[in-house]
Formats: sequence, C-alpha cells, structure tokens
Amino acid sequence: MSSSSRPDASLRRSGSVSPDRLAGTHRLTVPADRAGERLDRYLPEAVPGISRARAQRLIGEGNVRLAGEVMRPSTRLKGGESLVVVVPPPVPLELVPEDLPVRVLHEDAHFLVVEKPAGMVVHPAPGHPRGTLVNALLARADALSGIGGVSRPGIVHRLDRDTSGILVVARTDTAHRALSARFSAHKMERRYHGIVFGSPPRAAGTVTTRIGRHPVHRKKMAVLPAGGREAVTHYRRLETFGPFSLLEFRLETGRTHQVRVHCAYLGCPIVGDEVYGRSRKIPLGKGTSARAVTVSRFLLHAFHLAFPHPVTGEALSFTVPDPPEFAAFRASVEKAWGS
Repeated sequence: MSSSSRPDASLRRSGSVSPDRLAGTHRLTVPADRAGERLDRYLPEAVPGISRARAQRLIGEGNVRLAGEVMRPSTRLKGGESLVVVVPPPVPLELVPEDLPVRVLHEDAHFLVVEKPAGMVVHPAPGHPRGTLVNALLARADALSGIGGVSRPGIVHRLDRDTSGILVVARTDTAHRALSARFSAHKMERRYHGIVFGSPPRAAGTVTTRIGRHPVHRKKMAVLPAGGREAVTHYRRLETFGPFSLLEFRLETGRTHQVRVHCAYLGCPIVGDEVYGRSRKIPLGKGTSARAVTVSRFLLHAFHLAFPHPVTGEALSFTVPDPPEFAAFRASVEKAWGS
C-alpha cells in the first residue's frame, strides 16, 4: 500500500483517522516552505492522524527514510526531499479490562479526567502488563483514542508510578491531538505539591535547565550541560516543618522526571525518592529520641490541572487534595521535633 505526498482529502476533513487507513507506505515530498523545520514536527501535518509522539517512535524505529537512510527526529528539513514513511499495521489490542479503583473527576464524549493513585503505572510496559490505569479505563470507557498505540490508548501525558494526581485521557483522536498540541505548546496549567528535604535556596524561583538521559545510568534522567531538552519548573515554598518543606511546582514544560530531577538539582530532593534522593527510611528527631519512619512512596502529587475543552473551548479546572501520606509524614515530623 502506498500514498502520495497529498493525504486523502476525506482524511483531512474528518479530523480523525482510523489506524487501519494510516497503515502502509507514505511517500512524501517536503515543500520548499518547510525548510528548516524539524522532521518530527513536519510528519504529523504531512500524515494526518500521526501525533508527534508517534512520529518520533516511527523515526526511532527506522520507519522514516531519506534515500534509504534512517533519519533522526531532530533532522532539519531542507525542502524538496523525498521521504518514505512506513506505518506498521495496528496490532489487535489485547489488554485486559480490569475493575480497579480510579476516581473520575470529569467524563464526556471526548475525554476523561481521572485521579491516579500512587503505585499505579499509567500504561502496560515490560514488568507491568496488568493493573495499570489503561486496564482500569478499558473497563470503564467504551472507547479510547487509538493515537497512543496498542499499549497506550488515550494516554496524552503520564505521571510516574509513585506520583499521584490528575491525568487527562482522550476518548477520541480529535481530542487527543488537541490536548497533545496544548501540552507541546506548554498551554496546560499543571501544578504539583511535593515534600522535600531541606529547602530550595530561595522561597520562590524558576529552574531552567536541559534534561536528558543520564550519561552513565541510562534509566535515570539528569541535568545536562548540553543536549537534552529544555525544562522549566517554577516553584514556591508553602511552609517548612522540621528539616522539610512543602513546595508547590508549576510546570512550564513536561520532561520525564522533571520535578524530581530539578529538586535534586536544587539540593532538596523529594522525600522518598530513592532514585534522585535518599532512602525511604528517614531518620527523625535528635539524640536519644531519634527514630526513623519509612515512607511507601515519594511524596509528589499532581494536585491541579486546567485547560480549555479540546472541542468546545470551555475553560476547565480540576483540583484534588493532597493524599493522606502527606499529612501522615508531617505528623511524624512534628511529633519527632516537638513542633
């Protein structure tokens, strides 16, 4: 199967493209006026129905070629190139719907807003084939957007396994593309609460760095002197108790582990974060009265999300309280320090 550089007009009008119709070989000629644009930004417009995230995966899997050569997502186009884009046929979805407790904050024909509990993985991955948010949603929703692929239907953004809080999940491809575009343009208001060791250098500020894979520990992210992607986090200290602080974070970008990496960079890692901070067994108090408390997770919570409705444009805002673990830890600290 092949297609020309001009996608089917019916696909452009529909605003939603079936994965079956996307599958095949697409031969594209890059217009001259797209010179200088990144490849992964051009493809979603050239092949309707492909999100930028999926374009990046196709490129990374070697399915986008120029004169037989595999390309990179960051490749800058020159105009006039002839690209070959191979979109594999969809694999039948074999995820098992599971009746798992997930609080739904909003639900309509286009998307859902849910509160993910700590300890729940967002989508299936090696080592986590069941018990994920996707499994839970498949038991509740009659349809989810197919843009996220076989294992990530409807997933527009993610939270780490131990991060609790608000997530938006797309039901239609149209909503998925609109929401993804807002995330890419940094036009989703996302706020987190986190309890950290110590306190940042100032009561409020902005951290701007570049974040990418750690050069040695490839499962970790790190602040890099060059390369990576720009990451911007605004923070303010809400209060201090004992040697700990409660911070509020507002994300301008959404890089992997961004808040956790930036807290470690500031010298005040998230409590319970064994990857970027310290042990989950935390000593409290001084002298002979000192004792230790063990936290079951790192204390980071996505408490607020606001954005316009992807179809109607209505302003939407969602806020949830901090989970019980926050209050329990604070109570332990205040008891140990007598405050």
